[in-house]
Amino acid sequence: MPPATPNWRTSSYTGTENCVEVADNDPQHVMVRDTKTRSRGILAVQRGSWTVFIEFAKGA
Repeated sequence: MPPATPNWRTSSYTGTENCVEVADNDPQHVMVRDTKTRSRGILAVQRGSWTVFIEFAKGA
């Protein structure tokens, strides 16, 4: 069961123009949303998939 309130944060590497926010305080999912249009929805991905994505992005 996800936590009642996601702990949203932005990366220290992002600027103010094009940011996403990440909430990783859920034990099973990482949630992502657009900073500029928060009301458009949330993408929730399994932790394992998020880890693979981050490792890929670091190598890009």
